[in-house]
Amino acid sequence: MAQEIAPNLENKLYDDVCNIIEQARYRVAVYVNSEASMMNWNVGKRIKEDVLLNKRADYGEQVLKRLAQRLRARYGSGWGYQKLQHCVRAAYTFSEEEIMYAVRTQLSWTHLRSLMAVPNALARQFYMEMCRIEHWSTRTLDEKIDAQLFERTAISRKPDEVIKAELEKSKEKNEIQPDMVFRSSYFLDMLGLPDVFSESELETAILNQIQLFLKEFGSDFAFVDRQKRIPVDGVDYKLDLLFFHRGLKRLVAIDLKLGKFKPAYEGQMLLYLRYLNRHDRRDGEESPIGLILCSEGNTEHIEYLMLDEDSPIKVAQYYTKLPDKKLLSEKLQRAIAVAKEHYRLKESQGE
Repeated sequence: MAQEIAPNLENKLYDDVCNIIEQARYRVAVYVNSEASMMNWNVGKRIKEDVLLNKRADYGEQVLKRLAQRLRARYGSGWGYQKLQHCVRAAYTFSEEEIMYAVRTQLSWTHLRSLMAVPNALARQFYMEMCRIEHWSTRTLDEKIDAQLFERTAISRKPDEVIKAELEKSKEKNEIQPDMVFRSSYFLDMLGLPDVFSESELETAILNQIQLFLKEFGSDFAFVDRQKRIPVDGVDYKLDLLFFHRGLKRLVAIDLKLGKFKPAYEGQMLLYLRYLNRHDRRDGEESPIGLILCSEGNTEHIEYLMLDEDSPIKVAQYYTKLPDKKLLSEKLQRAIAVAKEHYRLKESQGE
């Protein structure tokens, strides 16, 4: 009689075979996605170069419709007129270098279609890089674009040349930059807070909804402590929240404030950061960074602090109710324009 395999060995055999199959399926899916994205871009490039150079829009439209009809007959309904339009748009939106990078970082065609809707080339590069770093799904990417994440980050305030350099640095060194992480405003509508609340209620709500809170802040944040004790000269201070950012390799101290930012908050946060740097920073970590979250935005104070690249302290406004998108967009664009002008004047003065 043949020997029977012990149940534990049979289970291990089953698990190993499943793992081989799953890994192979994943590699096939990655390969198919890469080839599909390159195929679509090359189709769009061919049409763009050989058909749409003719400036008559009606001519190009008719050619595309006839081409789509023939392709559908041969390859199925997936090759309709709208699909060809997306292919052409991809060819106009992404350079060959950009599409190759997107394929290498395993962005899907659906990711690329979402990115095509972003008119600002630097914003597209930012979102592409964040997809790579934080492994965003297409749904998450759409949510971030809709919430104007790029315009809310500190990096958007910089001159275009600086933004390009920082994004390139992130790609080459595989390191996220602090100004890609911190923002001028955060949406905390997921906390379900009433119209009137205290700082302790806000803190409790954040901890009760920590997963959704971290989704707004970024996937690399990890919770460390609440009401962190900071003893200085016999006085016990309490830091509201302490996080660690894996990409930045540093502690992030968060202080929650009701109302507008006050200059005294900066001094208090600086005290916390010096204590954390001396007593809590571990080997291999960068120096801690602080984030002061205020419920009201005295924009000028916040913007000036955001412009100080050497400061370890960031200040931002939080919204417990989603703001009007149009008004928020106008506010963000004004802030970006002011910041870019500040950098231009600083450069012209040789500072």
